[in-house]
Amino acid sequence: MRNIFLFIRRYFHFLALLLLQAFCIYLIVHYNTYHNAVASVYMNEITGKINTQANKIDYYFQLKKTNEQLAKDNERLRNQLKADFERPDTATKMVTDSIAYDTLGNRRKWRYLSAKVVSNSVSAQNNFIVLGRGWAQQIKKDEGVVDPNNGVVGIVTDVSENFSVVMSLLHKDSKISGKLKKSGDVGQVIWDGKEPNRLLMSDIRKSAKVIKGDTVYTSGFTPTFPYGLMIGTVDEIISDKSTNNYIIKLKSATNFFSLQYVYAIENSQKEEINRLLENAKNKINN
Repeated sequence: MRNIFLFIRRYFHFLALLLLQAFCIYLIVHYNTYHNAVASVYMNEITGKINTQANKIDYYFQLKKTNEQLAKDNERLRNQLKADFERPDTATKMVTDSIAYDTLGNRRKWRYLSAKVVSNSVSAQNNFIVLGRGWAQQIKKDEGVVDPNNGVVGIVTDVSENFSVVMSLLHKDSKISGKLKKSGDVGQVIWDGKEPNRLLMSDIRKSAKVIKGDTVYTSGFTPTFPYGLMIGTVDEIISDKSTNNYIIKLKSATNFFSLQYVYAIENSQKEEINRLLENAKNKINN
């Protein structure tokens, strides 16, 4: 307090000058129409700039909440897509209330569940992704996982109450069925453990018409992923001298370095398919 009084005493004349100038400006602006209008324009411009910067700061601190809301909205919209419903066989009428149907009588096959990425690795030989959603939030083992742009991310391998682990495509044991868009040939997409965001596609015969830039998407031959999800694009075509097949290098559709939110895909018919396959194997073994 003593220093404040000393400061005022030392600069009293200067402070008084500033105060009188401010009072004079107030009188000029307040009692002069032209100056009042000019001052209003400048004040509005300054206020607008201040509010703009304040809004930017507020928006920055609200990004987390905004991203979570967008993920929820995308989950709701994805679950309304016609592609996630399948028309039932009309040859035999079947009545059941255990499967959701849309207004056209199509039964839901695929359901998307948004999840936040809480941990992700890309530099190891076997990379995993941890999601902040588990069986208590309806995530199940062996569900496919995609990014917000429908690029394939991996498959859920383990689930706890509130978390789940995804085996990334960047894993030496990862193997999914992929299909070339132009030729329609189907092969296996794997990772050789060398370069992140670069995958390999095998089992494509040399007679197939493979061109650089072609799209590779999920074949739909497994109950894990629906048909037509992006896996990657053809980046390089190598002729395997030891076989009659190509080795195709792909650029992955998913950017594994920047994953924040993903979607787990639930197949409502998966248990029924697996049960039939298991019964078929048991009959062969018996």
